[in-house]
Amino acid sequence: MDPKGKLLAIGGNVDKGTDSESHYKQKSNLNFFGLQILKGFLGEMKGKSSKIAIITTASEIPEIVGMSYLKAFNELGCQTIDVLHFSKREEVDVPEALDKLNKVDGIWFTGGNQLKLTSVFGGSAFLERLHERYQHDKFIIAGTSAGAMAMSQTMIYQGTSHEALLKGEVKITTGLGFVNNVIIDSHFVKRGRFGRLAQAVTANPSCLGVGLGEDTGVLIEAGDRMEAVGSGLIIVFDGHEIKHTNIADIDEGSPVSIENMVIHVMAKGNHFHLKERQFYAEMKNSQEKIAE
Repeated sequence: MDPKGKLLAIGGNVDKGTDSESHYKQKSNLNFFGLQILKGFLGEMKGKSSKIAIITTASEIPEIVGMSYLKAFNELGCQTIDVLHFSKREEVDVPEALDKLNKVDGIWFTGGNQLKLTSVFGGSAFLERLHERYQHDKFIIAGTSAGAMAMSQTMIYQGTSHEALLKGEVKITTGLGFVNNVIIDSHFVKRGRFGRLAQAVTANPSCLGVGLGEDTGVLIEAGDRMEAVGSGLIIVFDGHEIKHTNIADIDEGSPVSIENMVIHVMAKGNHFHLKERQFYAEMKNSQEKIAE
């Protein structure tokens, strides 16, 4: 059964609704926020009357991030906001946490460290309930940067850009599992992450690679129909037609060769159907979406 809920995965550094976090001296990917995308997030629910939860688990500065989101959503007229600073597994599997999840229309995962998200939520009753709500309710799960990367079943958790096409430089683990057969990367164009997503897909050719540019995202409906939103580009890697790769035969640290990787470039309004691996320039009778 197709999920009734929606996913909104954002590449980070969106049009700012508040100050950027560039002045904070942090090593991990920080989250960003923009009123345009936040407004669209609310529009996918009940607008200003939406009840939402902000989950700051991935961030190294959760209190600051939480207050910034609170301010941004308040500027949009949304007042029913719960900021959840889960930092340990024992804080997740308690009745109070599940009760808060049951009362909201959608959640937003901030940026930071995607491995922190999976280590805190993986295998938890909270994640199980989140999957149930996504599957059976008109519920939206949004995430930016690390929060977007953790959405898929297969997740990149480490890998530099400049050495990404050397075997072993890209590390893969299990994500939160809201969408299968997809690997999501963020800050894609700005940080030159072409090579690391190419290696991830080459090693997992059943997965489509979705590289999200900054100020850009994808809205995924029914676990399949993906629409580009925002001002930048989305690069889709399809390894289904790969004819040759040496990745299984070479030693760690050796260059990876790939023949016939199919690449699609999406901009605002373009669609892609994940199950059939098909690009559509536009969809007829498409409803007004987040980036309009």
